[in-house]
Amino acid sequence: MAPQRNAGAGAEAELPEHAGHYRLESCLGSGGMGVVHLARSTSGMKLAVKVVHAQFAKDPDFRDRFRQEVAAARRVSGAFTAPVVDADPDSERPWMATLFIPGPTLSEQVKRNGPMDPAQLRRLMAGLAEALRDIHRAGVVHRDLKPSNVLLADDGPKVIDFGISRPLDSELRTETGRLIGTPPFMAPEQFRRPREVGPAADIFALGSVMVHAATGQGPFDSDSPYIVAYQVVHDEPDLTGVPDEVAPLVLRCLAKEPEERPTPDELMRELRSVAASYDTQTFIPAQRTGDTERSWPPAGRPASAVEATSAVETGRAVKAVRGGGRRLGSRAVLGAGAFGLAVVGALISLPLLDGDGGSPQPASPRTTSAAFSGWQTTPAGEDSAPLCSHGAGRLLCATPGLVFALDPSDGRLLWRHPVGKGTRKEPPVLAGGLVQPSADRGRHLEALDPASGGVRWQRDMSGAGSAVPAGGMLLVTGADGKVTGVDGASGDPRWSHRIPGHDVPYIAAFTGDPLAYATSASGDGQSTRLTVVDPQTGDVRSDTRLDGTLKPFGATDGSVFLLSQDAVHGDARAVVRYTPGTGETRRVPLAFPLQQAHGAVRGNTAYLMGTGGSLVAVDLQARERLWQLETGMMRGSTPVAGDRHVYVTASDGRLLAVDARRGKPAGQTSARLGERSDRIPAVLPEPVIVGGRVYASAPDGTVFAVNGRDPAAW
Repeated sequence: MAPQRNAGAGAEAELPEHAGHYRLESCLGSGGMGVVHLARSTSGMKLAVKVVHAQFAKDPDFRDRFRQEVAAARRVSGAFTAPVVDADPDSERPWMATLFIPGPTLSEQVKRNGPMDPAQLRRLMAGLAEALRDIHRAGVVHRDLKPSNVLLADDGPKVIDFGISRPLDSELRTETGRLIGTPPFMAPEQFRRPREVGPAADIFALGSVMVHAATGQGPFDSDSPYIVAYQVVHDEPDLTGVPDEVAPLVLRCLAKEPEERPTPDELMRELRSVAASYDTQTFIPAQRTGDTERSWPPAGRPASAVEATSAVETGRAVKAVRGGGRRLGSRAVLGAGAFGLAVVGALISLPLLDGDGGSPQPASPRTTSAAFSGWQTTPAGEDSAPLCSHGAGRLLCATPGLVFALDPSDGRLLWRHPVGKGTRKEPPVLAGGLVQPSADRGRHLEALDPASGGVRWQRDMSGAGSAVPAGGMLLVTGADGKVTGVDGASGDPRWSHRIPGHDVPYIAAFTGDPLAYATSASGDGQSTRLTVVDPQTGDVRSDTRLDGTLKPFGATDGSVFLLSQDAVHGDARAVVRYTPGTGETRRVPLAFPLQQAHGAVRGNTAYLMGTGGSLVAVDLQARERLWQLETGMMRGSTPVAGDRHVYVTASDGRLLAVDARRGKPAGQTSARLGERSDRIPAVLPEPVIVGGRVYASAPDGTVFAVNGRDPAAW
């Protein structure tokens, strides 16, 4: 959502006074779809609220389009976009609220201050490449990247306004007689074959945006959108004025054929090779003076991670000439040698591990400190992040089609066992002293010997859901709502019946807790029934009804912790601690909703990770938020808390450590994406903590171990 500064006049710019429970303070701008207002949340957080124009609110097709914008914005909400805080596409005047991001649009910046210098251009290109990488990983194509949809924030550019974006797997419905996009920044395929528009169209738009940032004009300029469309499809771009350092990359972005354009990852690698004298000092934000015409990036802002090297002489690149000069295609420029240089070391150079996707790679020791020599291995030989847990002195891991055990001390592969393929949501666990590989729906349960991986027992559970391990038992919920308790050691059913008050309950259990928890939300989402069950017998220990839609995420010291979620969108809005023995309930509201939140508990502290990268610590005893950290991750795993640090795995395979007391980053490993960097992992593996060591896995199939006591040395 663009907080544009060209606020339009008119009565509608002043109305309505509220969107939901947010009071609208002033108009930031008016566009074709609606008016963007500055607003504040109850806690005082600044928001940008888009309210749809009244005439469009009556159009069912337009409402569908706005719902799509909200869904896309939620899906990509993160470090490189304006995170969605709240929305109501079904209200009388549909609206969406995002965090307010202070800073001009790229269009405003160039209009006020003129074209950017080479260093600014490199930083802008790197930031937009990072943004598109995360947007595309979330399964979205923006389709309308242009200078007015790029906000220049202190910490880098933000991509906004997903009004015409599309999921990668959606079928595009064309609109007769209408251009879907902004012609000077549209890719050729958007004119020729709109049903085939994919992520590469955003790369083409990035190239056009960079030309505008460098020259104040586009690579295809005309007062007529029809002439622009012809130029985009048939003519070579005009790059006069684009600095030599970025001109070859820009020209590659503007290739006519989508397959000839670089991916965001390729752009970032190329930027590392051509930029090495960037500022690498610690970022100290410029003091705000209220001057909206400040330059960008602000003084003291470092280069982004992909730029943090120093400039190297690349030779004189050939540029297209504006006004009578010849225009060169991308193939001609590639011969200039600008991209033949070796990538020099960056702040976060990301070496990929060996592995050909075949036989397992041997464990590779790596010293992380004098106390523990870390290791890394690729035991499954697949480009898929293994899900791991610890039990019986082994690291128990699984990928689609395979369960295996590793020696935690050195990463040696101890055994393998084939299982059914399909998306896995949980790692194998120990129950009844045996390895339970987590049964697939509609298949059978089986238990493995932790020493050899041999099958100890099997049981047909056709039609049943996944088994939940609890207190040495496996609790299996059938389609009819009946729960069966299966002995983990023998495979024999010990009890089978419905949980009173539940049709088809959600069953949760947690390591170290002897009980299981069945929950069912009421039809209106106003309350949740919570039943505490003894896994050994199926007996009910306690039963209560709590306010809100609740989901258990941890248990400790006789209390269960639950997320209070929005009944419609599922956003977490509060943390609840319920103690069955006393009936005490403590509820701590969150400062802002967390999308798709995952949580972990240590003592009285809950650690929550939401989509968009917010990591929050909440003290349920003191009833207060301890800290909040914006990690910069688009997605993070369920956090795992140790004595001094909280650990989270990112979707690119990084392991991040955060100081549990202060909420400050303590260290991180390098990324391990593998060859399939365009894929989004369905499930992010949780780190595993054992005796001061942290075990994690990555999308390239690597399982690795590091010293958890010294994250700074990773």
